[in-house]
Amino acid sequence: MEFFRNALLAGMLVSLACAIIGTYVVVNRIVFISGGIAHAAYGGIGLGVYFGINPVLGAVVFSLLAAFGMGTVSYQARQRVDTVIGVMWAVGMAIGIIFADLSHGYTAGLMSYLFGSILTISKGDLILMLLLDLLVVSATLVFYQQWLSISFDPEFSEIIGLPVKRFYLLLLALTALTVVVIMRMVGIIMVIALLTIPPAIANRFTQSLKGIMILACLLGMGFTIIGMVVSFYLNLTSGAMIILVAGVAYFLSLRVHHGSARNAEDLKSLPG
Repeated sequence: MEFFRNALLAGMLVSLACAIIGTYVVVNRIVFISGGIAHAAYGGIGLGVYFGINPVLGAVVFSLLAAFGMGTVSYQARQRVDTVIGVMWAVGMAIGIIFADLSHGYTAGLMSYLFGSILTISKGDLILMLLLDLLVVSATLVFYQQWLSISFDPEFSEIIGLPVKRFYLLLLALTALTVVVIMRMVGIIMVIALLTIPPAIANRFTQSLKGIMILACLLGMGFTIIGMVVSFYLNLTSGAMIILVAGVAYFLSLRVHHGSARNAEDLKSLPG
């Protein structure tokens, strides 16, 4: 059962990174950019396989280039940003598929980068995830106030001399690294769901940035445990089940939050 233990530990580590980075993604409304980075990363995987280097290394380079490219465009050009991101999204996927086809010895194992393979997580993957967590936590501790400022009032941040673009691109770079690590667990197709659903649910119950991060981390861990247990007994794909559990929780949170808001309005309408 070592593979199952590694998978659970991977879920815990990834949940921490997703909670922190995902909170910034949700608050800054850059989910589409994050999706573009995730899918463009597949181009790096294809190139890595073709040139005989580690596909993850290729994904890191490609995702960082995509992050800086999309981030620069979205920062400088407020219009037609979605078109540019969509094109880079599609081109990155196309490059990955083409170079994978051209590679000798191409196997279906590359599909794990698209759909995830959490049960094949190795100790090396766990170390990589731990290093990512340390990097994300350290960066957040150092730049928390700056990212808080540009997240809620970028115009004022520029007025007081804060290098908004630099911190914005740094945030996207960390997002890119997080995406590359997460895709080993749930795959590129569903990586954005794990990155955004827990913070989106948490945001409905707390407005504090730190509160969102903490609650999102707990939710992510819970979704991982429940999803893996259910997938184990039903013999289903673990990554997909984790996302399905998270999705169901999100829709339930909409109903709970709507009911709470309605009750609050009823209380306000009472006399006295």
